[in-house]
Amino acid sequence: MARKETITKNEILNTAFQMARQEGISQVSARTLAARAGCSTQPIFRLYKNMEELGNELYDKAIEFFGDYYENFPKTHETPFVDLGLAYIRFAQEEQQLFKLLFVSENRHGKSLYDLLNGDRSTVVKEIGNAKAFGCKDPGGMFMRMWIFIHGSACMSLTDDYDLPENETVKLLEEFYRVFRNA
Repeated sequence: MARKETITKNEILNTAFQMARQEGISQVSARTLAARAGCSTQPIFRLYKNMEELGNELYDKAIEFFGDYYENFPKTHETPFVDLGLAYIRFAQEEQQLFKLLFVSENRHGKSLYDLLNGDRSTVVKEIGNAKAFGCKDPGGMFMRMWIFIHGSACMSLTDDYDLPENETVKLLEEFYRVFRNA
């Protein structure tokens, strides 16, 4: 009689994701993952040909997690890019390890920052469309200008150097939008 498998691919992936989320991707190795999942390394390498393959699925899961995070983030501001900026900065504050993995890592698995933000949900495309509808002459250029502030603020929050309250961040984002709108 064949031995029943006790751990699934989904369980391995979810365990690796939780490790990356809590401790950082550098802590996810075959041995540490096996220990956390309560198995040997054998099931990991039966389900994945190598750790790189697992890493690719883990990265995709992190992208999906960010997409869900943004989708569920309250959208309460009319000014384009404000809610996206707030969500991105808060994601950096609340999910530091995943933020580093997705947006600060040297290895983005062949994806640009624009690809990561857009995903299947066209997040940036929608914001650029909103800016155009609000009369912005160069919405793509507007995005790049706004993004320098948004990404910088999020990165600063990783080192506790960004401590503006949300209402101040909103004021700055709205002010930048007004200034850059006709640039």
